[in-house]
Amino acid sequence: MYNKIILAGNLTRDVEVRYTQGGSAIGNTAIATSRKFKSATGEQKEEVLFVDLTFFGRTAEIANQYLRKGSKVLVDGRLKLDQWTAQDGSKRSKHSVTVENLQMLGSKDEAQGGGYNSAPAGDTYSQPAPQQQSYSAPSQPAPQAAPQQAAPTNLPEIDINEDEIPF
Repeated sequence: MYNKIILAGNLTRDVEVRYTQGGSAIGNTAIATSRKFKSATGEQKEEVLFVDLTFFGRTAEIANQYLRKGSKVLVDGRLKLDQWTAQDGSKRSKHSVTVENLQMLGSKDEAQGGGYNSAPAGDTYSQPAPQQQSYSAPSQPAPQAAPQQAAPTNLPEIDINEDEIPF
């Protein structure tokens, strides 16, 4: 079976990092994506989707260091179903993404300045700007493994109309 999801959007909050007893970093945040479409009546509408993200290891530390609320990112990973019982006894669930690869979109100034500025005009998914950086997370977090050197990844080209970009 194959479980892979690719999302591009803006972070909805700063990355929160905590560490396991073995010293591995775990980072949590969320991403907002949107799509614009015309309704049956011809009215222009926008649908926004919020998805929780979890980073592991060095990727979590890098995300915490360089990303802020509003930062533009491209992530790919595995879709996960989280289930729990609420305090009132009701069963709850939500989908989240365990991030395997992270690509920061936009300029270095945006990453250092909080990511609130717009991306350069020539910045697209299929032709990343030279200052973009990619990081890969291990597929399974190793509790006591030494941090690995981050390596660039080759993401598939995405054929997308600029009018469909959510930011």
